[in-house]
Amino acid sequence: MTVERMVRIIAGFFIMLSLALAHFSGSADMTQLSWLWFTAFVGFNLFQSGFTRFCPMDIMLKKAGIKPGCGL
Repeated sequence: MTVERMVRIIAGFFIMLSLALAHFSGSADMTQLSWLWFTAFVGFNLFQSGFTRFCPMDIMLKKAGIKPGCGL
């Protein structure tokens, strides 16, 4: 597993963990529609892309003509 994939997994996990902790401590209400669901979506996509190598943002950026970097 590459460093880039591990970063995606760890970042996604921490985003979802922070939302869960905020929800269960009463700081954030995830039972209502809000922008926090967008944050959860981004966190989940980061997490799953680390395992599956499927990232919707990668696809959109490649279609927009952005060239991939060296992966540093």
